Amino acid sequence: MFKKTTLALAVSGLLGASAAQAAMVYDQDGTTLDIYGRIAMGIEGGGAEDGVDNSEEFRNFGSRLRITAGHQVTSDLRAFARVEWRFTGDERNQTSGFDEVRNSYLGLESQQFGTFTAGNFDSFYDGEVMGVFDVYVERGYEFAGGGLQARGDSLAYMTPDLNGFQAFVAAKHFSERGLETAAQSSEGNVIATQGGVTYSTGPLRLALGYVEDTVRGGGNGETRVGTTAEYAINDAFSARLGYETRGDSDTLGGGFDTVGLGGTFATGAWTFYLDYYNIELDNDSSSRNAWAAAAHYDLTNNFDVFVELNDANEDAVNNYEDDLYYAVGARYHF
Repeated sequence: MFKKTTLALAVSGLLGASAAQAAMVYDQDGTTLDIYGRIAMGIEGGGAEDGVDNSEEFRNFGSRLRITAGHQVTSDLRAFARVEWRFTGDERNQTSGFDEVRNSYLGLESQQFGTFTAGNFDSFYDGEVMGVFDVYVERGYEFAGGGLQARGDSLAYMTPDLNGFQAFVAAKHFSERGLETAAQSSEGNVIATQGGVTYSTGPLRLALGYVEDTVRGGGNGETRVGTTAEYAINDAFSARLGYETRGDSDTLGGGFDTVGLGGTFATGAWTFYLDYYNIELDNDSSSRNAWAAAAHYDLTNNFDVFVELNDANEDAVNNYEDDLYYAVGARYHF
């Protein structure tokens, strides 16, 4: 057990909100524990007007609390665990302190053998392949999301870095154990896999991956494939290009082809984002041409403000008006 003075100093550093965005509260004999959180809120307005009011609202923007633990088993092998909750940061919640367990997983990491992860974690396909476009606080990202055939009952493996190459594979299990016959599906238990490979060299990063987009996980039963390229032109500016496709199901439809092009420009405390997407739907003669733009400003390492705009162009393929979406807010990281 660690000394009381060690805990006191750790808690003092946490409450003091130092420059680090994650506070190390314990680090001794190869065991670590750190806490990260953020409170984020602001005002949004606009977006789809599909029989609903889309006027301004003061709202929460992904406030959360995360605890990460680890232990150095050997010089090469490290065990880790993480749990993260989301909560409503903009108003009083008398029903529950948290409204979602976003992640909860454990694993083993080895520089020689790679990383094994089990539990409730984000989609590796999204994070490793398409995630270079996932730069917005709220809206504007048109590729796969973090919950795609993931977040629960999952296993994953990622290789170590092999001269710039890394590969991953993951599987999510949809179980019917314990269900009565009337509640079971014709498919029975289902496993949805995903995998991919990334390559980084100098300023260039390439990625390619796939997901079995099962109906049970919100897909249409067809395979989703995506690829991205990101290039750092200089220290301030990087450009990105992405493509994602999914076949059209005979019964559910849902096929699409999406091309994305964007860039990030960072100067001092400012970071600017701009992205354009063309989305072709297999069952529609029209296409969506969406764009998003944002400006983020770091007042400190812990406090930032943001302005974001998004025209999803949903009215191009739907029979309702789609106004320009906008969000203005602030986030404090601790």
